[in-house]
Amino acid sequence: MLEILDSRDDVIAIKMSHKITGADLETTMDCLVEALAKHEIIHVFVETEAIDGIEISALPSHMARAMPLFGKLDRFGRVAVVADQAWVRLESRLESALLPNISYRAYTPEEREQALAWACGISP
Repeated sequence: MLEILDSRDDVIAIKMSHKITGADLETTMDCLVEALAKHEIIHVFVETEAIDGIEISALPSHMARAMPLFGKLDRFGRVAVVADQAWVRLESRLESALLPNISYRAYTPEEREQALAWACGISP
């Protein structure tokens, strides 16, 4: 399930829980494309809760749509990932290592407000 959260215009803020569907992935891509059309640099806040699967049949379409974004990685700034599952936080750290020009930080649910503030560029 996907929920779009209120945030600054240059920050994509979403919450994903339980099973991630093809529609969730499409909506996420729509948000990214729209934000990139409006802003030179965008930031991302992702909160996950109890992820228990992804709709595998949606992955080929999602990957095809996501591939052009690799040419725009320099337009991504801060990425904050809040996850209640350690494996999601670990995956975000691995992704950060693969994409070193993007500033990633992983947080626990107790650190949610700090994570959102960081993604928005607000000092504590």
